[in-house]
Amino acid sequence: MTSDSSSSALEALQAWVGRSETNADVVTPQLAERLSATLEARRGTSFARGDELPQMWYSVLFPRVVPRSQLGRDGHPALGDFLPPVPLPKRMFAGKRIEFVAPIRIGDELERVSTIASVTPKQGSSGPLVFVTVRHVVSNAAGTAVIEEQDVVYRDSTLGKQGAAKGAPEFQAERRSDPIVADTVMLFRYSALCFNGHRIHYDQPYATQVEGYPGLVVNGGLSTLCATEHLYEAWEGVRLARISTRNTAPLFEGEVFHVESRTGDEPGTIAFRVVTESGKTTLQGVATRAAHPAAA
Repeated sequence: MTSDSSSSALEALQAWVGRSETNADVVTPQLAERLSATLEARRGTSFARGDELPQMWYSVLFPRVVPRSQLGRDGHPALGDFLPPVPLPKRMFAGKRIEFVAPIRIGDELERVSTIASVTPKQGSSGPLVFVTVRHVVSNAAGTAVIEEQDVVYRDSTLGKQGAAKGAPEFQAERRSDPIVADTVMLFRYSALCFNGHRIHYDQPYATQVEGYPGLVVNGGLSTLCATEHLYEAWEGVRLARISTRNTAPLFEGEVFHVESRTGDEPGTIAFRVVTESGKTTLQGVATRAAHPAAA
């Protein structure tokens, strides 16, 4: 994106704000079992129709399904399909904000309406950035179940070689997960569950030689799921009303990491982060406890 064309290109992208699409999916026992095995979740391995789906597990639903001929070089659907054609080569997941309205159950037929909420250019320390926020509303037969805003960041190609996070504030953890390593099999299984073709998660020559990363990149959604599994286990099966996460640095295949958490600054909240054994914080977030348990 040159200086001559950047202003007009960004102005044209504003026309995408408000664009929406609707998709459908079904929560099957098999999907829940496969995700449980991928995460090695400690809440059981058998799921029956009518059982409540763990709150964050809906995030592997509604994959974008496009023919291989319509994928970009990076394995993503080509720009301009639903997401706007931002003229920057790198597309990464930046974070999300979620409100849990009602339970989703195994067997539910779901609908998701997705809308481009905003397109925001910024100037980062190493070059231009463009943040695209997508608002998803997930519903079942009973009505709205989840409202999610997801941020996608587009970057210049030179940023791939940077893997270190800036200094983070001291985090006084009260609870800490066992060591976790996202190995190549875990990355493959998660990408397969999500029908995610982004090559930085499974194609090491592409990730290292083309995008300039030191190794395969752990999916941002996978990091978030590891974090919320820790919250469920460490905080006695806590139910969440809301959660907000921000990815602060890449996490790479083979890096040993922990999820740490503590009582949040606001009443009823839990602060958490994903941190490597070398001290790099790759994800941070805040969860708000639900005031009442869900109805059976």
